[in-house]
Amino acid sequence: MNQKSIWSLFRHGQDYMAIWPMRKELAPMFPEQRYIKATQFAIRVMPAVAVLSVLSQMAFNNYDALPQAMVVALFAISMPLQGLLWLGRRSRTDLPPSLASWYREIHEKVISEGGALQPVKAKPRYLELAQVLNRAFKQLDQTSLERWF
Repeated sequence: MNQKSIWSLFRHGQDYMAIWPMRKELAPMFPEQRYIKATQFAIRVMPAVAVLSVLSQMAFNNYDALPQAMVVALFAISMPLQGLLWLGRRSRTDLPPSLASWYREIHEKVISEGGALQPVKAKPRYLELAQVLNRAFKQLDQTSLERWF
């Protein structure tokens, strides 16, 4: 895998994180909500953990432990990247047949209610499912959603 594709996966992960609807109805069915929350937490906290692990060894003049502190810092920095990489790959993964039919049903319902969406994809991915679910939760009323949730 070349560098450009890795960076594009990170970008796709950020986009997917922004699109995925954070709804309690989806939590038991999809792991995205847990990954998104963990990644957002890691983005906020892990840079500070990385800096503190190195600075604490320097502050106490413990330069013998500095290599271990740097490994801990690299691991801490890699955690948000791991989450973004997983989300980026997940967004580009084709839906299994059962979810693809569910995607088509929800897409059809949103269109019938007057929503504007992209045309139905022949091989939908998790990204398209996220877009349709996001639109469905914004546009459809609770009674329409009860059929699926």
